Amino acid sequence: MPDTPADVAVPLSKRPETLDFLLTRRSRPPKTLGLPVPDRTELSTLLRAAARVPDHGKLEPWRFVVLERGACQRLADLTAEIGRADGRDPDALAKEVTSFADANLVVAVVLSPKPSEKIPLWEQEMSAGAVCLSLVNACLAAGWGAGWLTGWRARHPGFCARGLDLGPHESVAGFIHIGTETRTPPERPRPDMGAITTWMAE
Repeated sequence: MPDTPADVAVPLSKRPETLDFLLTRRSRPPKTLGLPVPDRTELSTLLRAAARVPDHGKLEPWRFVVLERGACQRLADLTAEIGRADGRDPDALAKEVTSFADANLVVAVVLSPKPSEKIPLWEQEMSAGAVCLSLVNACLAAGWGAGWLTGWRARHPGFCARGLDLGPHESVAGFIHIGTETRTPPERPRPDMGAITTWMAE
């Protein structure tokens, strides 16, 4: 029997292994990620998975900029240049530079909102955020480590324009760092579900 194409809907069925994955998933800090990284063919599959998110109006208000090793080093240098010019704290800036300098593969999920009388900006922003989480989860499910970073560079007009060639209406929803896990991070505290859940029967 031929495989079902990825873009063809199939009837829902229970997938306990998927639920178990979601209940135990854990992002990997970018500083713990090393080589190797996914090749372009595998990354293309992960990006396709990430793009399967709620998208009211089918606007596709997001796109991807894939940053390979050379681009990451260039962005590290640009971080240092702009950060010093903006008077950012030297210690914090050093860490921000390192996040790109030590990276081997980063996907910038770009928020690229579309004009719409029906779909407000906040819905388009949420869709872009969903892409970020979906990409992290796709990487983890495929056996890669991944972590989602933002920070001042994500919305800095100069950094976005010079570093990523973004338009004036665009910004970065997330820098998704991807690589091979070098050490497993400890489990982090999780929410008290009773404290954050309200049940309404009527």
